[in-house]
Parts: sequence; structure tokens; C-alpha cells
Amino acid sequence: MTKNDKRDVAVFRYSIISDLVNARDLTWGEQERLIREKCLRKWSIPFSEKTRISRGCVLNWIKAYKDSNGDIRSLYPRGRKDKGKSRAMDEDTCLSLLQLRKQMPTATVPILMDEMIARDLVTPGVELKSSTVYRFLNQHGMMRQKPPAEDRRKFEAPGPNELWQSDVMHGPRIEVDGKLRKTYLIAIIDDHSRLIPHGEFYLSEGLSSYLDALEQAFLKRGLPRKLYVDNGPAFRSKHLEYITASLNVALIHARPYMPQGKGKIERWFKTVRTNFLPRFRGHSLLELNEALDLWINEGYHHKKHSATGQSPFERFTSQLQCLRSAPENLRDYFRKVARRKVAKDRSITFNGKLYEAPVPLIGNRVELLYHDHDPDHIEVKWKNKSYGILRPVDLHINCRVKRDDNNQNDVIITTDGLGYKGGSLL
Repeated sequence: MTKNDKRDVAVFRYSIISDLVNARDLTWGEQERLIREKCLRKWSIPFSEKTRISRGCVLNWIKAYKDSNGDIRSLYPRGRKDKGKSRAMDEDTCLSLLQLRKQMPTATVPILMDEMIARDLVTPGVELKSSTVYRFLNQHGMMRQKPPAEDRRKFEAPGPNELWQSDVMHGPRIEVDGKLRKTYLIAIIDDHSRLIPHGEFYLSEGLSSYLDALEQAFLKRGLPRKLYVDNGPAFRSKHLEYITASLNVALIHARPYMPQGKGKIERWFKTVRTNFLPRFRGHSLLELNEALDLWINEGYHHKKHSATGQSPFERFTSQLQCLRSAPENLRDYFRKVARRKVAKDRSITFNGKLYEAPVPLIGNRVELLYHDHDPDHIEVKWKNKSYGILRPVDLHINCRVKRDDNNQNDVIITTDGLGYKGGSLL
């Protein structure tokens, strides 16, 4: 853990105990109530998968902070005193294992274990486990050869909306319908200015959530020329590729297992974990997103950024002439596309429902454009020409349609509304 990581942990711990160490007239009962509330609540703990804090931890942090006269460094995490040593293997076995590794630098862990046993290098009573051996050798830098250094250089887009970076961060658990649900922060950052076109917590990191965030970003800040994303399922979607290509936005995927290319969005996520989440006091998804929006637009966007020397908002708006605005019909670009053939009775079956298409489309394979949240509003296109919105087939109306010699339709409405005369249907 680096010094900056330890500092971030200390800041988080201080945010937990601040109201306990700063209160002057806090009774024992009030202190116990505050500690109990903190222990019952779930937290997003930096560099840890745990979400709960024990009473003992809170008391230890309070004591360490007070004993140091308020020195924040007293809250830094402490490393193991026996770091580099194995607890499961004695010293003789460890020394033999290191010596054997030098002799067999490319051998796998199972081969090393078999060789240790065959040469009788294991102290009686010590049981070798592959995980223990791997961990021990890895701590001594003897598990893999150091890869050749890559030529990595810092970069920055020359102007606003030249390049956006986007990724997903695992957020805190919040209460939804009486149950705790995990949240996901989907965010987009402008590479040049570090402005956040859009950031929002969702209950899913799937494609529909990402497209919602991307659409809102386009509406608020215009269209980027390049969009730099990860390799997750949502980012590899053909639908996303179609949307970005239609809007003339180049979709670029990061190299697998190379997070360095997304350094700016990762750094912003770290700021969210250390500066925003520890101060959040709400419980619902709405409260979480309202607090995030306030923190971004009234705080982060107007603070001087250490890397650029300007606030994100000031740097983004300094070159407004370079920005491309989103088209007025932006929502249409986010529709899904399905292809169907129009039957001879000019009907189309889609999602288990029957629709009727215009007569000129009979026998042709057409495109159906629709939104998931509004699947009944379907536009039909053929050869890039729109033929309007499809209508559901109404069999009762169709049975009253009479066609003339020119194949034109006339609807015959009878007094009883059934279109029935003399035993024949008109």
C-alpha cells in the first residue's frame, strides 16, 4: 500500500470518528449510541471488500487519534511486523524453498513442491500448500520474471470533447423496496478539462444503464469525437457501436488488463470514494444521485484541478466553438433495430404482437426501430426511408374494410357496429 493509499484510508477513518473526537460534552450513552449506529451501517471502505466496522476498530481509532494529539498519521494502516515471512512454514523450509527456486527459476509451484518433498527439504510436521508456497515466493519477487518495460507516456486531448473516458465503479449498497441493493456508478470524464459530462448511480451496470448515462451526457455536453471505454459486456455491445457510429463518435476500447490508459476516470473514482462517499448520509438511490449531482456541479466542477491549473468548468467552456451539439432527435439514435419481412397480408409479427404495415412494403424486409421502455411505438423504415409508426392489427376493423376496383379501402360502419348484413360480412 502506497503512502497516498494509507492517507486515503486515514481520511476515511477520521470521517468515521470525527463526531466522536470533536464533541466536547458527549455523554457515555451518546457516545455508545453513535458507535452502535456506525457499526450497524454499511460502508464503502477504501481498499477493502468489507462493508462493516466493528466497535473495537472505532475505539482503537479514537484512542490512537487522541494519544497522538490529533495527528492524522496515527490513523494510517499498519503493516504486518512479520511481513515477508511465512506463518505456515518454518525458517528452514523457507530457506530451502528460496534456494530451490534459484536453481529452478521457471518451475511451477506443484513441481517445486514435489521436488521439496523428494529432496527431503520439508521440516517434519510442516504441510506445504500451493497457495502458501505461491504467496511466499511472490512476496520475494520470485514467481514471475519482470516483463520488459513499456513505453507509456502521459497524454491529454487538445480540446474539450475531443476524447471522453468512461467506466463503471462499484458503489455502496442502498435500500430499495426494503432490501439492500448494490449500486454502480457509471461516469464519463472529458479528457481535456476533467469535467464530468454525466455521472449517476444505477442498480445495474448493464447496457441499458450505460446507454441512459451516455444519452444524458450527450444532451448536457454535446458529442465527443472519441469515446474511450473498457472491455466489459456493455461496452462491447453491437448496439453501442451502432449508436456511436451513427453519431460520428469513434468508439475505442482499452487494451485488456491495462488500466493505465483510463487513468483520469480511475483517479476521479478515487476522489469519489475518498471525498464524496464518506460524507454521504442518505439511504435511497434518489438521495445518493441528488447528493452526487450537487457535489459534482457545485463543488468538483468549480475547484482548481491540480493537473490543469484550472477548474474543469472553466477549462471546458474556454473553447466552446469546438463543441458539437447533439441532434434534436437524439433519442431516435438510441433506438434498437430489428429486421422483419412484411407478409402478403401486410402484417408484421414483433414481440408476440401483430402489426400492419403500409401496402408498398409487402414482401420486403424492413427495419423496425423502437425503445425498450416503449416497445409499442415502432417506426418502420425501408431503404432508409421512414414509413411512419406501425399500428396494431385490429381484426374487427379489418373485417369491415371493403376494397374498390383500385384497391382503395373503404370502412363500412353499420348501425349495430358489427358490419353484418344478410349473413355476409362486408
